[in-house]
Amino acid sequence: MGLVGRRQFLIAGSALLATPFAAKAQPTRETKIYRIGTLTAAWAVNHPSVEGLRAGLAALGMSEGRDAVFEHRFTEGNLKALPAAAASLLASRVDLIFATGENATLAAIQATKTLPIVFANVGDPVASGIVREIGHPGANVSGVSNLATDLAPKRIEILKELAPGLRRVWFIYDVAAPESRIAARNAADAAGVLKLEVLARPLRTPEELRAVLSEIGPGDGVLVFERATSLNIPAEVLEIAQRARALTAFSSAFWSKYGALVTYGPDYYAVGYQAARQVAKILAGTPPRDIPVEGANKIELVINGKVAKALGLAIPPSILLRAERVIE
Repeated sequence: MGLVGRRQFLIAGSALLATPFAAKAQPTRETKIYRIGTLTAAWAVNHPSVEGLRAGLAALGMSEGRDAVFEHRFTEGNLKALPAAAASLLASRVDLIFATGENATLAAIQATKTLPIVFANVGDPVASGIVREIGHPGANVSGVSNLATDLAPKRIEILKELAPGLRRVWFIYDVAAPESRIAARNAADAAGVLKLEVLARPLRTPEELRAVLSEIGPGDGVLVFERATSLNIPAEVLEIAQRARALTAFSSAFWSKYGALVTYGPDYYAVGYQAARQVAKILAGTPPRDIPVEGANKIELVINGKVAKALGLAIPPSILLRAERVIE
């Protein structure tokens, strides 16, 4: 399936899940209070995706405390602790696991082949081995992709529009993330049309990361594939980019407030809110295997005006018109 067709299918899938929870699955205190487990590598319980899920379920008529209770597990950045956290959720007898990111989702899948799992903020769920097909996920898993892989070419286009003199773009990612290679290929295809050089750098160790970062120069572009790994690539890139006067593009608006020049993609909160419809549908009795994976239905362009000014960039009117927000 081509890029356009794939995105259209992912986005169209969201329309299939619009039935309000209250209309189909409103439980009573006497019959059922659902236990929803959340699994993240975040540093606190209030990860934006989890907060979005809670708000989305409330909007569908599912009252926290009356219809559902939450069991939260977060590992404070420790990816190796995710399998134990997933096992802990199973031991607490939750009815469904909501997992944020590839690592948390894979940990949940390893923990159970039967309990329903809904994921959020996964770049390419097929390449990651999370689902078999977008339209027919199979097994016990479905969720919302953040389209990070598919949208990589657009981020390069936006960087070029902001800085017409841009000549090369670094694509830095952890080799352990298989979907990153697809994103790098998509970015390289777009760069050829724009007469840009893409320097794809798959990394394995902190030493390799430091070596690559030392090569980034003034006016270079940097694309970051934001899968959580022990390399902490996003934070390292933002730190060096400020010193090197490089132009950074990220896939989530989350990073705009931390100094990314450009973010183009969904907000973590919005993805969690969208995933609430899938959670409600599953709790109403639909197996996850019958629920198509959705693509994020709210894509935002955010420009950090402070960073642009520091880099001496004038934001063109075409960007200003399309931007959801400009941080000043």
